[in-house]
Amino acid sequence: MPTLDNKHLDEQSQGLARAFGLIALVFGIGVVGYAIMGGRDATFVDAVYMTMITLTTVGYGEIIDLGTGGRLFTMALLVVGVGSFVYFFSNLTAFIVEGNLDRILWRRKMRRSINAIDKHFIICGAGPTARHMLLELEATERPFLLVADDEVAARSMLEELEIDCPVVIGDATDDAVLERAGIHRARGLCAAEAGDKDNLLITVTAHMLHSSLRIVAHCTDLRVAQKLRRAGADAVVSPNMIGGLRLVSELIRPDAVSFLDTMLRDKDKRLRVEEVPMVEGAKALGRSIGELRRDDLEGVLIVAVRDAQADSWTFHPHDDLRLEAGSSVVFMGGPEARRLAEQTWG
Repeated sequence: MPTLDNKHLDEQSQGLARAFGLIALVFGIGVVGYAIMGGRDATFVDAVYMTMITLTTVGYGEIIDLGTGGRLFTMALLVVGVGSFVYFFSNLTAFIVEGNLDRILWRRKMRRSINAIDKHFIICGAGPTARHMLLELEATERPFLLVADDEVAARSMLEELEIDCPVVIGDATDDAVLERAGIHRARGLCAAEAGDKDNLLITVTAHMLHSSLRIVAHCTDLRVAQKLRRAGADAVVSPNMIGGLRLVSELIRPDAVSFLDTMLRDKDKRLRVEEVPMVEGAKALGRSIGELRRDDLEGVLIVAVRDAQADSWTFHPHDDLRLEAGSSVVFMGGPEARRLAEQTWG
């Protein structure tokens, strides 16, 4: 794929527009000139016809009595017109060969996809961390889009992962870019750039634009974690810490880790630990766990309930436990089971 640069694309687009404008100007001069030389006997169509056969060098014959002045005008128009067409087609060829036409069509497709998406997750960054996030969102069939400042890297990564999702090209720290990504319609945002400073600024910007949006931030230096939380991040994840815990788990509980890996990598069942929050208006609000179990939702296994007020967990909850506002039901299931649980309980 050719290297794509916004400034270069704008320059080529402007050059193409100038070339087209030059042809239109020359054509207009030709029509006016022939209309004047033809006098009352020449119609507008006659003037257009003479201009067309001159500029295209077809030369079917004169239908307007030109005289010496008219022939001089025709020769000048022919020289300028041919030069204009050469200039236009050279710009058009460069525009197509360098992949800019494909790029414009791709961006139009992205704009349509972005306008249609709703209740989605926004991933900011196209680095190694973002790759795994996109794969997980794709596997669990959730709507999402990618925000990246490097179009080549973003498109190459999506092609390699075989993922078709909307992409917003731009700096995620820019208000306008996040608004183009539909931040006011989004369910959540993850700041997954490589630098902690970038993620801090993304978090601040996203929180200012949508204060109730759930924001998760990538953090390499744990000293920055508190700043990210104060800036508006609901959760901060350190890949180094997660990686260290995973390495230890492989040492001391290999079978448990193997079970989790099998669950995550099974492309058929795609089992995950999911949740249904008991927000205002939730269908399961006030019901007991026993009633939820009697719903007998296929593929759903309730494993825990979170009490938001006490900030505590009840594992393997009893049937008589009733769900209160702010709590969450945590269960295991695949994408179909999750949708069924959200429709029945949410």
